[in-house]
Amino acid sequence: MMTEQAVAVVGSIIGAVLLFLLIGITAYLLWKKFCHLPSYEKLTSPVKTTNANAIFQDRSTSEIQLKSTRSRSVPFIIPPTLHGQDWINLTNEEQVQEDSDPYMIPQSGPRSSFHSLAGAYVVGTINPELYKFPEDKSETDFPEGNIGRLWFSIEYEQESERLLVSLIKVRKLQPPADSCSPFVKIYLLPDERSYLQSKTKRKTLNPHFDENFVFQVSSKMLLQRTLKFLVYHVDKQKKHHLLGQVIFPLKNEILTDDNKLVIWRDLEKENLEPPSEYGDIQFSLSYNDYLGRLTVVVLRARGLKFQEESHAAGVYVKVSLMNHNKFIKSKKTAAVLGSPNPVYNETFSFKADQTELDTTSLSLSVLQSIKGEKTHLLGRVVVGPFMYTRGKELEHWNEMINKPKELVKRWHALCHSM
Repeated sequence: MMTEQAVAVVGSIIGAVLLFLLIGITAYLLWKKFCHLPSYEKLTSPVKTTNANAIFQDRSTSEIQLKSTRSRSVPFIIPPTLHGQDWINLTNEEQVQEDSDPYMIPQSGPRSSFHSLAGAYVVGTINPELYKFPEDKSETDFPEGNIGRLWFSIEYEQESERLLVSLIKVRKLQPPADSCSPFVKIYLLPDERSYLQSKTKRKTLNPHFDENFVFQVSSKMLLQRTLKFLVYHVDKQKKHHLLGQVIFPLKNEILTDDNKLVIWRDLEKENLEPPSEYGDIQFSLSYNDYLGRLTVVVLRARGLKFQEESHAAGVYVKVSLMNHNKFIKSKKTAAVLGSPNPVYNETFSFKADQTELDTTSLSLSVLQSIKGEKTHLLGRVVVGPFMYTRGKELEHWNEMINKPKELVKRWHALCHSM
């Protein structure tokens, strides 16, 4: 009986203790929820100053402020509006608000063009280095022996089938006399009987034309055509002197209504010698001794004598690499229709070891082909070492070897022998 009473007393005590603890915990939680508010450190109001240097503190003070700022969480503050605020001029001509953000940490060292002001960015001075355009070297880089440079633009209207040519300007002309009064004739080859002509500019070596010209040409024939610019000088006796020319084939260009191409080309001297009996061909040679590569650039031909007159006749050039008169490899240009003065501007490369140059030669054959008929040879020229050639052909070959990696350009007379 005594034991049962003792157990009852102990149970009552334990129950009372647990009830007390439960009441205490509940009271503590309620007190934390309703009575304990978060404390924040009072923010000091920013001090206005008219001294620009006062904005930037000592470096040691800045470091202490930075550490203290990072050690506590800063509540989000909405940035003040920038409209209608007072501004002060700094020594580096930048601008910053007088009412500085208390949380803006002064930075040591050179300042950037953008500064954080209460979370916003204010544009400072403009760095002119960031806004420089690439230098137009076409206006300054003129190679030695240059006789002038011509600028023009081209555009093709598909619907009306019109080629629009704008003659812009010419620079650095080299006239035979001190004064110069230039004008330009524009041809659309192969038609050499008709041309369009610019106005004459008086007494200038750097004429500005800004004139527009229109050629009617179908889209099917456009890529077969070539623009030709002839620049003349008019002397006091009103005689015309040719200063130079630019030949520009259209076959490699993408011409559309929304694609206006602005182009410049250096003037070339026209070959004033009369054409040879079977015509002439112009091409460039280059040899890269490091790569063992022989390059031929077929430029154009002139004065060709067609065996059969036909507008459907195509004229192309076949370039063949020979070694000991044995055929190695050949390549050919695209055919140009109906022109005795075709323009190609096509490049071909051949593998040729330097040890084989004394036995290697190049044969360039100009051929006329009519669809469904036999091909006719219009003329041929061979360039190579002393074993195969003499005269201009040998000189061209030797100059190519003596000027490695340079393009050596020359005209050559065609012959009809095989």
